[in-house]
Amino acid sequence: MDYLKAFIVGGGICVIGQLLMDLTSYRVTPAHILVGFVTGGVALSALGLYQPLVDFAGAGATVPLPGFGHLLAQGAVRGVRENGLLGAFAGGVEAAATGIAAAIIFGYLVAAVFTPRGE
Repeated sequence: MDYLKAFIVGGGICVIGQLLMDLTSYRVTPAHILVGFVTGGVALSALGLYQPLVDFAGAGATVPLPGFGHLLAQGAVRGVRENGLLGAFAGGVEAAATGIAAAIIFGYLVAAVFTPRGE
């Protein structure tokens, strides 16, 4: 059941992004979607609405872009509690550092192992 909930919530977030790109009268680029989803995750986290979604869907809510915004917001809050106002700047980066480092390392390893084909 956990897999189904994660699939439905994560897929729903992706459907919203795709609909925004396909159905808007002006051109919404992937960059607009990225910024909007991360900012939306921060806003929903600040309002206390994103954590219940994370509790319900697990990775279906934490892996997509709003989950990254939620992670940054929670890290900033924790940083303020531990280090005062300046902790807001370091807290979000500290909370996301492991995921960002893993993405860079695994991306480098895959690029080093596999050679792209020119078409």
